[in-house]
Amino acid sequence: MSGGRDFYAQDASVRASWRLAVLMGANSRTYKFALGQALLEFGQRGQEAVPFGEFAGIYSMGIVRRLSRGPQAPQAVELGAKDFLTVAAQESAASVEAGRPTERLLTAAVRSMPVMVMQKFHNLRGDSAVPHTFYELTGIGRNRVVRLTPDLLRLALSGQAEGLAGELGARWSIVESSFAAGVGRSLVQEGVAVDWDTLTITDKRRRRSVTGVVEATVGFQHGRCLICSDVLASDDAIAVDHVFPFSLMHRFASIGSWNGPDLDTLWNLAPTHAACNGVKSDRLPTPDELARLAARNEAIMQSPHPLRRTLQLSLSSALPGRRTPSWQEFLNAVQMTV
Repeated sequence: MSGGRDFYAQDASVRASWRLAVLMGANSRTYKFALGQALLEFGQRGQEAVPFGEFAGIYSMGIVRRLSRGPQAPQAVELGAKDFLTVAAQESAASVEAGRPTERLLTAAVRSMPVMVMQKFHNLRGDSAVPHTFYELTGIGRNRVVRLTPDLLRLALSGQAEGLAGELGARWSIVESSFAAGVGRSLVQEGVAVDWDTLTITDKRRRRSVTGVVEATVGFQHGRCLICSDVLASDDAIAVDHVFPFSLMHRFASIGSWNGPDLDTLWNLAPTHAACNGVKSDRLPTPDELARLAARNEAIMQSPHPLRRTLQLSLSSALPGRRTPSWQEFLNAVQMTV
C-alpha cells in the first residue's frame, strides 16, 4: 500500500480503503467507477449475494449512460471490434432506450468483467492493495455470484454513503475530462482551474466545467471539515474555504507588496462546514489547519492526473531557485509571507 500509506494512517477505516481504491488507483479506463457504483447500489439494497449476470447488467448500464458525456478510455487506446467499450458504444442507444442492457452488451460485460475490472479494483499502483476488500466473485459459468463483504454492506448503508457516491461520480468526471483532453497533453501540462463563481473545477484548455470543488476534494480530506475536523454530513451546509484568506491578496496588492502564490487555486481551497467557515472569516489558518491542508494536498498528489498535476505546478513555482518543497514547507513559506 506504498502509494496510500500516509493517507490510510490518518484514518485506518473501511472508508479510507474505499477512497484509496476510487481516488488513488490507476485509471487506464473508467471501469472501476462503474464497478464501484454497482457495488454501492447493491449494497444499499442490502444484498449479500448478487447473481453475476444481474450485477453485470447494472455495471454495463453505468458505462453506457456515461458514454455521451465523454470517452471512457484514453484517446490513444486502440479498441478492437470485440472490446467491451466498442460493444458498449454500439449498443448504447438501444440499451438506454430500453432501460436495460441488450443481450450483446450483457454478454460482453460478463465476458470482460472478471479480468478487466474485478481482479483490479482492490489494487493500487505497484504491487500494493487496499487493506479492506469489498466483494468476491465465486462460482463458475452461469452460477457465478458476486458476494458483497460485510465491510461493503456497512459502508453502503452508512450515513456517508451518499457522499462517497458523490466523490466517485466526481472522480469519474475528472478522469473522463482527462481522457477527452488527451492525457499527456493539456491537462497533464497545465492542470485544471477553479471557477470560484460556480465552485467548479474547469478544464483550462476546453474551458469546460468538470465537477464541483467539494465533490472532487472532500474524499482526500477523509470527508471531514478542514477547520474543525468533524465529518461533513450529507445534510450539513458546506462551504469552500480559502485556507489562506483571499483578502490577503487584495490587501497586499493595494500596496504593491503581495509576493505569495495565487490563493484562489486548488491547493488553498478546502471543504468546510459553512458555520465553521463563517466563524473563521478572514483569519489566518491555525497550525492544525495547515497540517490538515498539507496532508490533504499530499493525498491528492498520490492520485492520478489531472489534480496531481495541478498541485505539482503550484509546488514547482512556489520557491523560485530552490528545490521543490514539501507541502508543509510550502505552507510555512506562505505563512512567512504574511
